[in-house]
Amino acid sequence: MLDRNRQALIDTARGLSETDARRRLVVSLTTPIGLIKHAATAERIWFQRTLLGLDESACDGYATGDDGSFVVADGETLADVIAEFERASKRSRVIAAELELDDTRAHPRAGDVSLRFVYLLLIEDFARHAGHGDILREQITAAR
Repeated sequence: MLDRNRQALIDTARGLSETDARRRLVVSLTTPIGLIKHAATAERIWFQRTLLGLDESACDGYATGDDGSFVVADGETLADVIAEFERASKRSRVIAAELELDDTRAHPRAGDVSLRFVYLLLIEDFARHAGHGDILREQITAAR
C-alpha cells in the first residue's frame, strides 16, 4: 500500500510542465513538485533518521520536518525531484528489509515507534498528499 501511494503521489505531477509543477494555488508552499520533494524528506526522516538512526548530516538529502521540505531549487526539474523521491523510497525499502514490523526506535516527539507505525504513518501521509496533488492538478488543468 505504501508503494501504491508513493506512485499515486508521483502520478499527480507526472506530465505537468515545469511551470505548472511549480504553480502555487494555495497560501502555503504546497505545489505539485513541492509535494513530491516533501515526500522524499518524509522518507529520510522516518527511515534514515528514525529507523536507521542516522544524523541529519548523514542522510542523502534534506531531512528536517519543516516548510523547507517543500522547497525546490530553481535548477531542479520535475524529473529530478521524482527521481530523488524514488531513490529515497528505494533506500527506505532497503532499511525496512532489515527490520521486523514490531522493531522499535525512539522518536523525539512520537516516542517509541515501530516499522509498522512508520508504514501506517507514511501510507496515510502520502495518500493525503496525493489527494492534495489531485486537487492541484485539477485546478491547473481547468485553468488552461
